[in-house]
Amino acid sequence: MNYRHAFHAGNLGDCVKHALLVWLLRALQRKAGGMMILDTHSGIGRYDLAGEQACRTREASGGILRLLDAPPEPLADYVGLVRRIGLYPGSTALARELLRPQDRLVCCELHPEDAALLRRGFARDPQVAVHHRDAWEALTALLPPPERRGLVLIDPPYEAPDEFERLASGLRAATARFATGVFAAWYPVKHRAPVRALHAWMRESGIRDIVAAELWVREPLDASRLNGCGMLVINPPYRFEQEARDILSALLGRLGAGEAGAGFGVARLADE
Repeated sequence: MNYRHAFHAGNLGDCVKHALLVWLLRALQRKAGGMMILDTHSGIGRYDLAGEQACRTREASGGILRLLDAPPEPLADYVGLVRRIGLYPGSTALARELLRPQDRLVCCELHPEDAALLRRGFARDPQVAVHHRDAWEALTALLPPPERRGLVLIDPPYEAPDEFERLASGLRAATARFATGVFAAWYPVKHRAPVRALHAWMRESGIRDIVAAELWVREPLDASRLNGCGMLVINPPYRFEQEARDILSALLGRLGAGEAGAGFGVARLADE
């Protein structure tokens, strides 16, 4: 409840999450049928990188601000959307920009002030619903969607010490209700132990078709710093693993260049 994403907008984590999210949404839209996008931790939608909160941390200087000038081809779609939308678009704004007439977006946000701002931003939008509710409760309450097609983005603040375990538990419950959905769950990489535990839980979960895509800008040894991040993707669309490698390689070239221990990886945790 204390987390406010405005302090972190446009940082390393956003760049990885949003570049992969844009590719996933484009891939799902290769089929004509409508779909639901569920964003479980929505924030306020758009963020002013020149605002007081963003300027206090200046995290965007190590993220999106390094990508805006002549982005490499794997990042061109994502960076083009950032420029077109204005301010820095969170996941909800990017998803809204990509909605087709047959698609819809469902946003959940627990922080009361952020939920109110988000609701105001989408007040007259018939394709967007905003819920002031707990993300973990929403995962089962709002699934499966009537469309039977969709993407669920899960991006917790990781303030609670058991957040990795809650993520694994939430994914098990959600996939039991919506087995054909695409799930994309972002997680921080500060040091390796929590990530190894998360991957082990996912391997043992019984969920099929899981890929982990990670990027780190320095060796993940200091638990007090965001040294990298990853995305768990369940039921990834065709060619995700190769395309994710291209995206992460391009991000690494801009965000981790020259840093000792920087790298990326795409690993399959469970087969189809």
